[in-house]
Amino acid sequence: MTDLLSQLKQFSVVVADTGDFASIKKYQPRDATTNPSLLLKAAEMPEYAGLIDKVLADTRQSGLAGAALLDAAMDRLAVAFGTEILKIVPQRVSTEVDARLSFDKAATLAKARLLMGLYEKAGIPRERILIKIASTWEGIQAARELKVEGINCNLTLLFSLAQAIACAEAGVQLISPFVGRILDWYKKSTGKDAYPGATDPGVVSVSEIYSYYKQYGYATEVMGASFRNVGEIVELAGCDLLTISPQLLEELQKNTDTLTRKLQPGMPCNLPKMSLDEKAYRWMFNENQMATEKLSDGIRLFAADSRKLEVVISKKLAL
Repeated sequence: MTDLLSQLKQFSVVVADTGDFASIKKYQPRDATTNPSLLLKAAEMPEYAGLIDKVLADTRQSGLAGAALLDAAMDRLAVAFGTEILKIVPQRVSTEVDARLSFDKAATLAKARLLMGLYEKAGIPRERILIKIASTWEGIQAARELKVEGINCNLTLLFSLAQAIACAEAGVQLISPFVGRILDWYKKSTGKDAYPGATDPGVVSVSEIYSYYKQYGYATEVMGASFRNVGEIVELAGCDLLTISPQLLEELQKNTDTLTRKLQPGMPCNLPKMSLDEKAYRWMFNENQMATEKLSDGIRLFAADSRKLEVVISKKLAL
């Protein structure tokens, strides 16, 4: 019998949400995504010590010192992991801009260009890289400019239709709406233990965004992310892409139930087409308590993991 993972690959592009090379090889996704939390986890695994040591040795030869040396090491480490991942996956890897730059458009632009420059120096073409940026207004506008330069972006920490509309209007390549974190918020705020099947608030949000994009002809790709269980993934079968942790990829591979496609172009969308300038965007986003709280939480969590990774790398650099 065909397992759920094999069936899912017929309807959606499967992406590995990990920095672990072994997991990526095992599940054979088309793309992979990384973030500071995943890189921190990988950096603490003994099998990657050699790669990290080489990156740090090379960085020491740059002539930089102190904070500049640490910044360069962090950037080169992210690109080194991405470069190794691209030896395994056939298409793209997402590499994240430091979450601490989420409200600084100019700094986001500079960091994105720097990361892309490192990839190009390693011989990686631009079409294989997605620069991952938080879905703040500043981040979305940075992505708009980067698109013109031929740098494609993955807008992450996306929790609302307002963010999705602004991304689509900016011509962003791909968005990552966070399914599980939306569910977390609703379970905590309502006290309900479970939202089965299609009633899951994260599933509802992604389905709404997907149908809106298809209804109004937006080319921006929708990649469901941050899953808490296989049920959420099953309900979003047919979404353009789904980025899935190794644990849930394993569960999908072991399950031989029959999978039915749930999302597809032409599905009904009852929303009018909207256009958002900055004021309209900020008001619409502010009206969504869940989205405002989860975006700020997500930025803080990614920033905290970046700081933890800096501590690990600082010790290795003997700073």
